[in-house]
Amino acid sequence: MHLAGAMRLVRFRASGLPEPRLGLEASPGGDVVDLSAAEPSLPRSMRLFLESGPSGLAAARRALEAGQHRVPRGAVQLLAPIGDPEKVICVGLNYRDHCLEQGAKIPQDPIIFSKFPSAIAGPFDDIVHPEETNEVDWEVELAAVIGKKGRHIEESSALEHVVGFTVANDVSARDWQLRNGRQWLLGKTFDTFCPLGPALVTRDSVADVHNLRIRCSVNGRLMQDSNTSQLIFPLPKIIAWVSRFVTLVPGDILLTGTPAGVGFFRKPPVYLKPGDEVQCEIEELGTIRNRVV
Repeated sequence: MHLAGAMRLVRFRASGLPEPRLGLEASPGGDVVDLSAAEPSLPRSMRLFLESGPSGLAAARRALEAGQHRVPRGAVQLLAPIGDPEKVICVGLNYRDHCLEQGAKIPQDPIIFSKFPSAIAGPFDDIVHPEETNEVDWEVELAAVIGKKGRHIEESSALEHVVGFTVANDVSARDWQLRNGRQWLLGKTFDTFCPLGPALVTRDSVADVHNLRIRCSVNGRLMQDSNTSQLIFPLPKIIAWVSRFVTLVPGDILLTGTPAGVGFFRKPPVYLKPGDEVQCEIEELGTIRNRVV
């Protein structure tokens, strides 16, 4: 579905352009409009671009409508839509089917942890398998990106603080995550353990973010297949809860949890190894594909 006013914002590199640039997909998977060329006054950091608020988005929309400064898709290397967020905030145990597969109780409040920004990787970058772990797992997740600063945000207005959505893989080292009574941060934040992309799809592009098919395949085998309707705490609840404790700012990334089908709870468990390819896909948002090395 493509709605009026919708945009798919990207960061990219291209031959002859030495620095990363901001762009827009002319269509999903199509050529990229070089926003940095169309609007040279705009920052080239997505986080700083989002801080410019409605004026920056209006400039991007003008560039998309003009349709100039196109770069062929084959000449583009897509980067993570946001490479320098202030915060990467994650929610654990937030899908009903994921709780059921492990026999866990439904949480009464959102379970919050984080990744460091250094974990971010591009939509088609390699996932580096650390030598410190033998239990690397996959977790496809819907990621929301904050576009408007806020603290103590009400649920009724929470989605107004979201600029858009992207696909994430919350790669997890289970042995570290569960070590010494649960080292969630260490198990979640190895370098390259947060592939993102392929685009930051603006909120007005998505008919219902709480009704999207979400899937993950490993080497072509479907491992996770669910729907964001399975979320225990929907986005407004997550945003209201997190903003009780910290100020959310443009560029902050919220990973909303993963559905059933992770490797850790299979019998026997299945873990990623070098040479594997992981594909994460969310309806209307796109697909990321990462090789384990």
